[in-house]
Amino acid sequence: MSDNSPWQSPDSSANNSGPGIYAPPAATTPAPQYGTPAPSWTPPPKPGLIPLRPLGLGTILSASFMVLRRNPRPIFGLALLIMGIVTVASLILVGIVTFSGIDRSLSASAEDAATIEAGAIVGVALTALFAVALSVVGASILQGIVSLEVARGAVGERLRLRGLWNAAKGRLWALIGWSALVAIATLMLFAIVALVAALLFALGDTAGIVSGVLAVIFGILVSVALMVWLGTFFALVPSALMIERLPLLRAIGRSWSLVSGSFWRTFGILALITVIVQVVSSVVTAPVSFIGGIGSTLLDPTGNAQVSSGLFIALYIVTVIITVGISAVMIVIQSAAPALLYVDQRMRKEGFDLELTRFVEARQAGDASVADPYLTVDSKAARSSQPSPYSAS
Repeated sequence: MSDNSPWQSPDSSANNSGPGIYAPPAATTPAPQYGTPAPSWTPPPKPGLIPLRPLGLGTILSASFMVLRRNPRPIFGLALLIMGIVTVASLILVGIVTFSGIDRSLSASAEDAATIEAGAIVGVALTALFAVALSVVGASILQGIVSLEVARGAVGERLRLRGLWNAAKGRLWALIGWSALVAIATLMLFAIVALVAALLFALGDTAGIVSGVLAVIFGILVSVALMVWLGTFFALVPSALMIERLPLLRAIGRSWSLVSGSFWRTFGILALITVIVQVVSSVVTAPVSFIGGIGSTLLDPTGNAQVSSGLFIALYIVTVIITVGISAVMIVIQSAAPALLYVDQRMRKEGFDLELTRFVEARQAGDASVADPYLTVDSKAARSSQPSPYSAS
């Protein structure tokens, strides 16, 4: 029994293409999708200086340099003004005391010369300490103002000079008090080391001298290590004083709690930025100092005393002006790092990025009723009777 029907390819009946001819199967319709697709990931918003998420090392470094470029006029103006006042006042004070001591030493009699020279040296040393204290106070004030700029820049605000001053007003004395406390603690620490060394040196014999030298070396090492350790834990005190507007004792505790658990990260970032700033400052100021040192000789090869003195004074003034400008830029960069670490630590420990995002979105929608996210319960209680410091920005 045979089958006389012609051979057909598979699915020929479905394709109906005729005998022996293959046709591809018809395209099938994809199965319907049920539900809505998952939303794609979007990065956190960056309304201003930094993205509103925990910050990495690269972001902190770039933002430290970006603070000055983002709002240059008030920040650089204040930095230049503060550093200029500190530098000029220090130079004038040290110069007056030094020239007065030299003049008195030259005009003194033989029996009074030693006493007057010793008094002149002590006067110059005390004046130098006062100049250092003045520079510390100026740097602290500038750090507080820069921390305010970082805080407002993180939420996309750009304050003018008047707004920054209004925000800092009322907190500068607390900042100066913190600077004085740091200076007094540092002087007491080194005074203890000097006193112990002096007592050992007073023994007079070889053992006393060797013990005194070892005490000085060991005391300096221990003092520097202690200052670095405490300085890292208290690095965020100016930010807590200015941004959260906390009392001094609460600001000290606030800085300690934020740095706890992140000591080495905080220390590493601050040390790295300090090294970068110092290297850049040295590279920029070294040619200026070199040119200033040999400029009078190049411009006056004949050696005229009056001309050389005038050129030396002129070049010295120019060098001081350039140095002050460079120092103002560098100190802004160095002051921005602790403020950025303060914001970063609150994001990591308190979910502060959500509060900042909520504040930014409300302001973008025109809702001005959302409270300042930087103020905590303690800071609100501390300033409940004060007007908003950002109302006149």
